[in-house]
Amino acid sequence: MEQVMRPVGAVVVDEAVIADAAMESSVAGVSWAAVLAGAVTSCALTLLLLSFGAGIGFSVVSPWSNSGVSATSFEIGTGLYLIVMAMISSALGGYMAGRLRNRWIGVESGEVLFRDTAHGFLAWALASVLGAVLLASPATSLLGGASAGAVQASNSSQTSGPMDRYVDMLLRPENPAAGEAANANGGDSRQELVRLFNADFRNAGEPSAADRSYVAKVVAARTGLSQADADKRVNDVVAQVKTDLDHARKAAEHLAIWLTLSLFIGAFSAALAATEGGGLRDGTWGRAALRR
Repeated sequence: MEQVMRPVGAVVVDEAVIADAAMESSVAGVSWAAVLAGAVTSCALTLLLLSFGAGIGFSVVSPWSNSGVSATSFEIGTGLYLIVMAMISSALGGYMAGRLRNRWIGVESGEVLFRDTAHGFLAWALASVLGAVLLASPATSLLGGASAGAVQASNSSQTSGPMDRYVDMLLRPENPAAGEAANANGGDSRQELVRLFNADFRNAGEPSAADRSYVAKVVAARTGLSQADADKRVNDVVAQVKTDLDHARKAAEHLAIWLTLSLFIGAFSAALAATEGGGLRDGTWGRAALRR
């Protein structure tokens, strides 16, 4: 019998494999139109759910004490709603990206699964970026308007800031009728205390011993309190400011954690929904589920 000798290391390539590779290379791996459609869908649904959530929030929160939900319940409910909102909007956006993408012919099932997952993740990423940009523009306008208003208020000597309430607590006279004249003539010292508190409590600081002593002297002169009572009032107000700032810091920290968790869950939901949408488009999702 005649034997066919092949060189060592020779590779035999099937013509069908070559045809499939050529067909696969002619189709783009990413359908950006489908990704954009999924991202826009996700952003629109997020806006709708945000409006609905804001309405629910206004209905359960009350300005009166012992009425409405507590602050802790509201915080937890807001965090859970952010997660549910991310799941729904991201899942629908990922499903649209997977269902509307171009069909890949001659691509292995594992590669198709990876591409569908990537389409869902890209739709989530684009929706997140678009949402951040759309939210940044109104925030910038609000900040600009607030800055302009602050400058105008400063020019008219009618400033109002977060430290004004605490300065009011410091300069509250024991006898309101007798203290009206002192308040009318003490505008400069009041603004000085506001500036001092803003500088001292910036970056989680607190007034130094010298500042506390000076503030106590101003309080004693403006309110008619004894020096010991003025020192006690200053210490009480400083402790209140520190407590309120700590509560605000913790609230911002918890909100950041809830937002991060919702983003992670949204990314997973978008990727999973995209695989289901792509499988339904190709007619392989049901068969794959039956094989499992």
